[in-house]
Amino acid sequence: MLTKLHSRHGLQLGLGFLGGLAFGFLLQKGGVTTYDVIINQLLLEDFTVVKIMLSAMVTGMLGVHALRSLGLAELHPKPGSAGSTLPGALVFGIGFGTLGFCPGTVVGAVAHGALDALFGGVAGMLLGAGLFAALFPRMKVRILSKGDFGQLTWPQLLKVNPWAVVLPVAAACIGLLYWIETAGL
Repeated sequence: MLTKLHSRHGLQLGLGFLGGLAFGFLLQKGGVTTYDVIINQLLLEDFTVVKIMLSAMVTGMLGVHALRSLGLAELHPKPGSAGSTLPGALVFGIGFGTLGFCPGTVVGAVAHGALDALFGGVAGMLLGAGLFAALFPRMKVRILSKGDFGQLTWPQLLKVNPWAVVLPVAAACIGLLYWIETAGL
């Protein structure tokens, strides 16, 4: 079933576009395309973002691994390294804290008319992507490849069945969601 989809690039793009629209709509309905919600999350005063992210993680993790177990999907993790993760996290964190949007929420905010998201967020993403592309050849060897850990996943590292990691992590996320709700956060 998914093999046919994999070979139809136009259909993939169309489904990706529709999925992106749905994702943006749900982000907006969840309230996380609003500057105040993001900033209050960073100030640990509003946990809407955490609730949405944990719900998405649990849903995605269970869904992907269920499809994988049924032979309907394959995992293709991208290789990683400390040299790419740490600078990326730093740039992301600075942008997130300064502007109050991440790449997903900034697009959703632009869609509902937030000019700060358009001129700060989209412009910043384009500038950052351009700088990264220009600096990539020099950064690839000097920084990005340092601390390479390849395509390693937690189940591979622990040498266990993926469900031995997925189920406890999903349970922990659900427990954290329950605690956040009961604590009134």
